[in-house]
Amino acid sequence: MSRVALISDIHGNSLALDAVLEDVRHQGGVDEYWCLGDYVALGPDPVGVMSRLEALPTARFIRGNTDRYVACGDRPEPSLDQVAADVSLLPRLVEVAHTFAWTQGMVTAADRLHWLSTLSLDFRSTLGTLRVLAVHAAPGQDDGRGIPPDLAPEQLSQVLEDCEADLVLVGHTHRAMNRLAGVTRVVNPGAVSFSDDGAAHYAILESTGRDLRCLARSVRYDRRAVIAQLERVHHPGRAFLIRHLRDSAV
Repeated sequence: MSRVALISDIHGNSLALDAVLEDVRHQGGVDEYWCLGDYVALGPDPVGVMSRLEALPTARFIRGNTDRYVACGDRPEPSLDQVAADVSLLPRLVEVAHTFAWTQGMVTAADRLHWLSTLSLDFRSTLGTLRVLAVHAAPGQDDGRGIPPDLAPEQLSQVLEDCEADLVLVGHTHRAMNRLAGVTRVVNPGAVSFSDDGAAHYAILESTGRDLRCLARSVRYDRRAVIAQLERVHHPGRAFLIRHLRDSAV
């Protein structure tokens, strides 16, 4: 039997990642880690996250949209044109610019920016006899709407059309999913960090040939310690991040 841990959307939160990695050990370990992007922004410890990922014994990585923002200088909305049309968006633009510049500076100082810039959009593999496509948001995309778990069946089939895979692995929405569209299964492990319920989510895939079992895991971690990290490093986006950490349900 092959066992793979699916990890996505860590967002610079090394304490949440520690909780996930410890839970993997408690579950008996895995043969591989497949990491689906968004590693370093937006949280307080991007370098700590990268150090932990580098130490994984057998791992594969793709990029997420925020990894591209950090590595290439791209930015999410609002754009300059949107701010010109609506000046109330200016504080948001400034916060986003400062947050990604801070993350980029931390990663660059640790000499890890090149690693982010070399990550691919996706990878293909096999799990048992299943053909696997791993991507951050959707086939061919690291950004945009992604694949929400409540997507209508006909829309899901359209998104997965021509993907040439039996199993599609995605992240990006921060919402766990395990759905079948025709002969193709799509799995989202949920987010390690900044999930709606405040827990760290990941999944373990177990395969014996054509049979696949997906174990959704949810792990608590010390969000107060993450808030303390954000304050200690004077993170430029800490007001928004701390509010999210305090308001999440778990």
